[in-house]
Amino acid sequence: MVPNTRIVLLMVAAALLATSVEAQDLTWAERSYRSAVARYFELPEEEIAILGHWELPTEEIAVILFMARRSGISPEALVALRQSGRSLTELAERYRIGGQVLHVPLSDPAAAGSLTDIYERFGQVPVSEWSNISLTGDDIITLVNVRVLSDSLGLLPDEIMRHTASTNSFVELYIQLLR
Repeated sequence: MVPNTRIVLLMVAAALLATSVEAQDLTWAERSYRSAVARYFELPEEEIAILGHWELPTEEIAVILFMARRSGISPEALVALRQSGRSLTELAERYRIGGQVLHVPLSDPAAAGSLTDIYERFGQVPVSEWSNISLTGDDIITLVNVRVLSDSLGLLPDEIMRHTASTNSFVELYIQLLR
């Protein structure tokens, strides 16, 4: 073999190994976060794994379980509705899971980050009208996952919310905050 060919093969092997290690880390991170979600909802991890098999993003698993608990609808039915094209906003509206239910108390509303506008609206209207505040799917995902992370890690919601801007996902944030 020509020396340059060996170098190329070694580089390809190293790249493949790095990709494999990243995939294992991601799988570990997702499993760790799903475990935290299972503890939060006091469910067996197998039940969380089943929801994951339906190609539901890990961060939405917490939302589906939260909505199921609040609405009395089974998680499986909510997943079926998601897979049929219903948005999280539509599901929240349909099952009356609005701002009153989703609101996470913050000691410093300035910590709200991407949810600053929503927290300003929470501050402007009476609590009895919070359910009328329009929330996007991303807002719902953030509110539920901040609640789960805060409880799971024993940190104030303000602390979790401050860190949301520094990461791409709640799975990553969970792993960062564990360290």
